[in-house]
Amino acid sequence: MRIKAIGRLMRDLSGQLAFITGGASGAGLGQARVFGRAGAKICIADIRSDAIGRAVAKLKAEGIEVHGLQFDIMDRTAYAKAADEVEAVFGMPPTIVSNTAGVNSFGPIEHTTFDDFDWLIGVNLGGVVNGCVTFIPRMIASGRPGHIVTVSSIGGFQGSALAGPYAAAKAATINLMEGYRQGLAKYDIGVSVCTPANINSNIAEASKLRPAHLAASGYVEDAQAIASLQSIHQHGMDPDQLAQTILEGIRANAAYIIPYPEVREGLEKRFAQILSAVPSVETDPDGSKCRSDALRNWVAGRARALSRNEGG
Repeated sequence: MRIKAIGRLMRDLSGQLAFITGGASGAGLGQARVFGRAGAKICIADIRSDAIGRAVAKLKAEGIEVHGLQFDIMDRTAYAKAADEVEAVFGMPPTIVSNTAGVNSFGPIEHTTFDDFDWLIGVNLGGVVNGCVTFIPRMIASGRPGHIVTVSSIGGFQGSALAGPYAAAKAATINLMEGYRQGLAKYDIGVSVCTPANINSNIAEASKLRPAHLAASGYVEDAQAIASLQSIHQHGMDPDQLAQTILEGIRANAAYIIPYPEVREGLEKRFAQILSAVPSVETDPDGSKCRSDALRNWVAGRARALSRNEGG
C-alpha cells in the first residue's frame, strides 16, 4: 500500500515534547538523555517511583526540562490520568511518543501459564496499545506534526520456544506500527518501529516488577536465571547509542530502525524461508488476478467511502 509522504518531518527537536515509557532506565532513559540534549522537553513514565526520582535528578542536572510520572502502562485509567497531567504540566500533548517499556521472562513454551501470557503480552503489547489509543487522538487534535516510535525487538520477526509470549507480543507491535504508519501519515504523524537485539539494560530483572496477581508462572525466575541474562545484557548496545539511532530514525521518518548488523544474515534467511513457501503467479494466474482485483477494488471502495464520510 502506498503511504503518503510526511509533509513536515521532525528534524528539529527544539520545542518538542517527548513522552517515553520505561524512561527511568535503560533504553528509555537513553532516549530521554539524547532527545533532551537535542532540545526536547521530556516526560518519563515508569512503574518504579525510586528510579524515576533518580532519572529526573540526572536529567535536570544536564539542564533538561523533565517531568516524571509513576504508573502501570497496563492500567488504562492511570494512563488517561497521566495524559491529562502531561497536558496540565506542559500545556500540550506530546509530539513524540516512545513506547519503550518492556519486560521479558524465559521458559519452555509448553510450560507457559495464563499469568505468563497476561503479564508479558499485557506490558509488551497492551502497554503499546494503551499509549497509542490514549495519545494519538490528542496528537491529531493538536494539529502539530508528531511521531510515534515503538521499541519492539528483533525477536518479533520469529517465534521462540523459550520466549513465546514475548516474541508474539513483539511481532504484534511491529505489525501494529506498520498499520499506524499507513493511517497517520495524512496527519503529519510519522511512525517508526525499532527492533533491537541486545541492549545494555536491567531488563533481566523484569520479573521483580511482576504484579502479585499475575505471579503464577511456569518459568524458573530465580537469582541464577537473572544472573544468566545479565551476563548477556552487559555486552549489549549502549542505551545512548541506540537512542541516537532512534533519533535519526525519527528525523528521517524511517519505518524500521534496526542498528544491529549482526542480525542481517538471520533476517535474510528468515524472509527467504517465508518467500520459498509462496508459489509463483504462473501456477495460478487466473485465481491470482481475480483475488488481487477483488482486494484492490475493495480497498479503493473503502477509501472513497471514508473520504465521503470525512468530508460530510
